[in-house]
Amino acid sequence: MVKIIVKLLWSTVHARQDDHLFQSTFHAHQDDQYSSRQCFSGLKGEDRGIFLIRHLAICAKCIEDGDFKNAGIALKDIACVSSLDGDTMQRLATFFEMAFSYRLIKQIRHVPGVFNCLKFPWSTSERQYARKLFFDFLPFLKFSYLITNQAILEAMGEEPVFHIIDLSASNAAQWVYLLQTLKEQHQGSRLPLVKITMIHENKDILEKMGFELIQKAQKMNFPFELYAIVGQLENICFETLPHLKPGEPIAISSVLILHSLLAVDDQVSPDSDVLLKMRQFLIQLWKLHPRLMVITEQESDNNGPSLTDTLDKALNFYAALFDCLEANVPKEREIERIMVERMILGEEIKNMVACDGVDRKERHGKFLKTWRPSLQLAEFRRVSMNYERMLQVTTPLMQNYGPGYKLIENNQCLFTCWNDLPLYSISAWRY
Repeated sequence: MVKIIVKLLWSTVHARQDDHLFQSTFHAHQDDQYSSRQCFSGLKGEDRGIFLIRHLAICAKCIEDGDFKNAGIALKDIACVSSLDGDTMQRLATFFEMAFSYRLIKQIRHVPGVFNCLKFPWSTSERQYARKLFFDFLPFLKFSYLITNQAILEAMGEEPVFHIIDLSASNAAQWVYLLQTLKEQHQGSRLPLVKITMIHENKDILEKMGFELIQKAQKMNFPFELYAIVGQLENICFETLPHLKPGEPIAISSVLILHSLLAVDDQVSPDSDVLLKMRQFLIQLWKLHPRLMVITEQESDNNGPSLTDTLDKALNFYAALFDCLEANVPKEREIERIMVERMILGEEIKNMVACDGVDRKERHGKFLKTWRPSLQLAEFRRVSMNYERMLQVTTPLMQNYGPGYKLIENNQCLFTCWNDLPLYSISAWRY
């Protein structure tokens, strides 16, 4: 599998300019560019994977050192071997090669227009369809939704009214599941009033999600209120939201969005300002006195200043996701798998590698290193989730998706894994 190749070989491919292979690669270009590329294109299987990983490392190191000429040569070599229509490693390498190309253009020529290349080239509806495919093909978001919902139900108990704040509203499925579960649990008794505040920077996404939720609630005769807030997360002032009532029990759901708050201006802000920005946001949430807050984040650490280190962590994380797609998506749906790789994973890689400062939103952090200390600093308290109960809730899902997927517990946090590699963390907190 690709992730195994990445894990085993990365330590041997960190680039150094005195490395024999590094030197021989570029001497070959100087002597006979055409014949060397013909040789590269003939690589197969594991040899090809080793070549791609090594040259991605060379490119990252050259960019860090300001050696743009040799970085460009490495990119040409990668382009000869990578392919959007090739095997898993070839496809993965293509997205990193694209991202390095954007970064190289930006650094060499300082062309402001390069940022237009870094924006999403697809419409909102296309990207939403790709996200739906990601949700369908892989179980990770379903794991998050089921566990979050179960934790909310246990925290709210028999409350007649409870209010959910969705910090990353984009998928109605999570709350449809919740309403259905409540309906089943309250057969013959009065249903609680469920209020949901949805937050997203895209109005169209909120409108579509809201329409679906209202239809489902009406069909179930469920007492339901919905509020939509359009805006970026860091600009929301939660204390002034008009529909929050004193004493109303609140639950907060955050799915793959909190890491975007780690983005700061690298040129003027020291590392401490990253923590300060996050802490100020979390203190806002703490002041709401939430009965529960459940956070799902990528279990990866690519927020450091080193491009080489970012490549290291990102290769391992995304290789695992590409592996999952390869294992889960049938051949007849290959076009849809390609959509997920290009519109979702490829765009994340591009943002992570090619962007800096506030433009780089994909800044994943690990639970123990980033999220636990940040939440504790904001005076949130841990909530233990019943692992056996959560395992019971998610086991049918794991069985549907076949072997390879696991739910494990460590340090009072749940991790969803692929072949023993934790990919997403799910943790619960309260004020």
